[in-house]
Amino acid sequence: MLSAAINQKAAQSDHRLPQYRHTDNHCLANIGAQRSQTCPHSIKETAMPLTDLQHVPGASAAPAETGGFVFNHTMLRVKDAQSSLDFYTRVLGFRLLDARDFADAKFSLYFLALLPQDTAIPEEDTERRLWMAGIPGVLELTHNHGTETQDGPVYHDGNSEPRGFGHICISVPDIHAACARFDALDVPYQKRLEDGRMKHLAFIKDPDGYWVEIISNTPLA
Repeated sequence: MLSAAINQKAAQSDHRLPQYRHTDNHCLANIGAQRSQTCPHSIKETAMPLTDLQHVPGASAAPAETGGFVFNHTMLRVKDAQSSLDFYTRVLGFRLLDARDFADAKFSLYFLALLPQDTAIPEEDTERRLWMAGIPGVLELTHNHGTETQDGPVYHDGNSEPRGFGHICISVPDIHAACARFDALDVPYQKRLEDGRMKHLAFIKDPDGYWVEIISNTPLA
């Protein structure tokens, strides 16, 4: 059963990545188009009061039975585990919490999270995995062995047809300092902070071309 699931998992990969478009002032680096299927010349945002959110069609109050549910992790397939681990740990500051190798099925899993430096991570394996299951915002990287030797991109980032997955998002206390550091590290951008009309956010790209949105979690000057 495990081998069949893994084979199906690997077969779902799209072996073509799109050619990224350069940012322009009207199309917001195609960010608006990715979200709305159009490329507006002006971006208008309408905020909804918290009291009105209960009336959004389809949304309902959380059932009592879901108390304790945690949005624990999201998974990305990566071509080269070493390159991706370097990006998420050295560039973005994630901490590697767990690694699992399935040699017979020819894939490995890596679990990372952004945590305060003084976070105590359990050392015992079973305890650490249980602790990890209770925290939000874990990133799982799946590496199917052998993809690192393939030519060109292996996985689709979801931001060209047929669109699906869009991006993950990291919030930072000083977005200008963060972007200056990305510049110094030669991190590729989909949208720089100063590009387009949305000058409060940026998009960088990981080694597989997945978009990572960068936003501020403090008031902008």
